[in-house]
Amino acid sequence: MIIVSNSTPLIALSKIGLFDLLKEYFDEVLIPNEVYEEVVIRGGNLFGAMEVKNSKWIKVIEVENKLAVNSLSMHLGRGEAEAIILAKEKNALLIIDDKDGRTIATDLGILITGSVGLLMLAAEDRKIDLKKTLDELIASGFRLSKSEYKKLIRGK
Repeated sequence: MIIVSNSTPLIALSKIGLFDLLKEYFDEVLIPNEVYEEVVIRGGNLFGAMEVKNSKWIKVIEVENKLAVNSLSMHLGRGEAEAIILAKEKNALLIIDDKDGRTIATDLGILITGSVGLLMLAAEDRKIDLKKTLDELIASGFRLSKSEYKKLIRGK
């Protein structure tokens, strides 16, 4: 399966040492130019920068529909806008955590998941302990409501 990733999942997974789950679960991981810029160039020495830069399995792709990106950029960050449009262009699953971005992507008919969705998949496969990993994710600065956290833990 091909996925397109926004910046936040790359950074979040890097912070908790689970960046390689992307490679493990997906055949091809694409990111638009702006996501590369956010994570690697402007991210400098922050989480995710070295993983993305050194990764041979992440492909940086230019988005074709610049007009659509510019239109979405009025409501979202440029990286999110490019990720959404690239996912649409490649008919790929989009991994995105931002609520507004998720809403817009869904409205455009794009299949979505997020960092937590990937962690749930890994937990189902017994690769991680979901509660422990969610606790680490939240401790790293990831925002997850208490009610959503409780629902995820109860459902495991």
